[in-house]
Amino acid sequence: MIEAQRITIQNIPALIWGAPSESVYVFVHGKMSKKEEAEGVAEIAVKKNMQVLSFDLPEHGERKAEGRACSVQNGVEDLTQVMEYVKCHWKTVGLFASSLGAYFSLVAYRDIPFQKCLFLSPILDMEALIHNMMQWFNVSEKELEEQQEIETSMGEKLIWDYYQFVRQNPVEAWNVETYILYGERDHLTPRTVLDAFVSRFQCYVDIVKDGEHYFHTDKQRERLRRWIGKNL
Repeated sequence: MIEAQRITIQNIPALIWGAPSESVYVFVHGKMSKKEEAEGVAEIAVKKNMQVLSFDLPEHGERKAEGRACSVQNGVEDLTQVMEYVKCHWKTVGLFASSLGAYFSLVAYRDIPFQKCLFLSPILDMEALIHNMMQWFNVSEKELEEQQEIETSMGEKLIWDYYQFVRQNPVEAWNVETYILYGERDHLTPRTVLDAFVSRFQCYVDIVKDGEHYFHTDKQRERLRRWIGKNL
C-alpha cells in the first residue's frame, strides 16, 4: 500500500501519493467514487517516478455531508482551485480522469498544457447525455424549465441551470495528447460520440470488448491496469 499525504486545497480534501517529484498526475474521479480510488494509478505512477494528486468532488468521499452539490459549475470551480495549487508545486502535470470527472476536466482544463491525458469511460458530450435522459423519462425542455429540477426514477436529478450551463459551455478545444479506454457497451457515451471526439481531437483509443461504463470484472480491471501501465 502506498502512503499518501493528506492535505486540503481551499477546503477540498486531497491526497498526494508517492515520494517528492517534479511530475504529477491530477486524478479526477467519477460519480460514486472518491479520492482514495487513485491508489491503483498511484502504484503505477510511483514506479515511473511520478506523484498523483487526488481529491474529493462535492458530495463524494469526505464531502458527502458538505451540502454542496456536485454540479458542473461547482466541479469546475473545484478543479480550477486544485490546478492553481498544482501549478505552484510541480513542473510537469498529467491528467487522469474518469466518467463525470473527465467531463469536468474538459470544461475546466481546456487551456491547461498537460503533458499527457488518460480518460477512462469519459463523458464527452454532457448536453447529449442530458437530452437522452430527458427522453428516457419523458421530460420536455419546457417542463424542465418550468420546474427547474425533476427527480427521475433512477435517483438522478434533471436540473435546468445545469443543462443551460452545459449548453453554453461546449467542449470546443482539447489540444492534449489523450488516451481513452472505452467499453463497447458504454450506455452513457455512445460510440458515435466517442468517434466524433476522437476524430476531432486526434485521440488514441482502446476499446474493451463487452466492456460497460464501469469496469467491474477481474478481467476488465486487469485490462485497465495494463492500459494505465502502458500509457501513463
